[in-house]
Amino acid sequence: MSKKADKKLIVDMISESEFTVQGHGVHTAYKEITDALRKRKDIDIEVNSKRPSDIIHIQTMGLYSFRHLIRKGGKKVVSAHIVPDSFIGSIKGAKYWKPLGRMWLKFFYKKADLVLACSGMVADELINDMNVPKTKVLYNTIDMSRYRHSAAEKKLARKKLDLKDNDFVVMGNGQVQPRKRLDILIKAAKKMPDVKFFWVGGIPFKNLGADYHAMQNMIKSAPDNLTVTGVIPLEAVKDYYVAADLFVLPAMQENHPMCVLEAAGAGLPIILRDIPQYDDTFKGDAVMAKTDDEFLDLIDLLRKDKKAYSKACLGAGKIAKRFDSSAGAERLVEFYRSLI
Repeated sequence: MSKKADKKLIVDMISESEFTVQGHGVHTAYKEITDALRKRKDIDIEVNSKRPSDIIHIQTMGLYSFRHLIRKGGKKVVSAHIVPDSFIGSIKGAKYWKPLGRMWLKFFYKKADLVLACSGMVADELINDMNVPKTKVLYNTIDMSRYRHSAAEKKLARKKLDLKDNDFVVMGNGQVQPRKRLDILIKAAKKMPDVKFFWVGGIPFKNLGADYHAMQNMIKSAPDNLTVTGVIPLEAVKDYYVAADLFVLPAMQENHPMCVLEAAGAGLPIILRDIPQYDDTFKGDAVMAKTDDEFLDLIDLLRKDKKAYSKACLGAGKIAKRFDSSAGAERLVEFYRSLI
């Protein structure tokens, strides 16, 4: 091995979510990959440092991050967690300022030495629609071992959440915003009063969130067997995955959501909307719903049909194996070294 390959890389990880809004997938993705890199002996990593670094890896897109993007020294790597469509149904008035948002993203990404897209579809949009040629794919990953659990741990998690051993528990996770489609779980909860439903998440951007008041009213309309937790610490989210029997994400637009990886790590069967963004990540292993009504049918099927449930669990296991953080960190370090 050459001295160049032996050299310990100094990495400065930049994320504005350390001191601003958390409770969203970009923050989770940043935390997961940072933790995975900290376990490696060939990486010396700090967060939001100003020290001279070989690699300055930027996770968020604000002005603080931009100052690091243009600072002298070090190769600049930007993780592309969002594309222009990510704004729609997330932030208030996005349909009006989406063109400006697109210009900013394009300007920001083109300043980098390497852009890491979180899915093949995001990479395709960056390269072909936004003319960002220095783009590669690095899928989001998590430490799957953190979500594995025993039957005793499941029983304890259910006790903490005031659930009975025989309750069938369905959970979703994410910000409460129009594109996530919490209304699908509300509809399912009303149709299945004997099932316990949880939506883990809230509106972290408060009044800036898309349709904020409508979302608040939707939460209030939820039946007693559906609990919306609001924004809770990442460490507390694990109890819901451990306690649950099934994970459902009815979102209309996603890139490579962290919550699906967390559900896979917990071994939960996963129901997703059949959208193109999942074609190179989850399709074939998650259960796919083509329509709103099909979500309700699939929830009902998986809670009643043990064979279908077992098959869906096997699919979740394949997702967990494919997106474990140790593999993601290895690939990321290869990208780093290719720039030095």
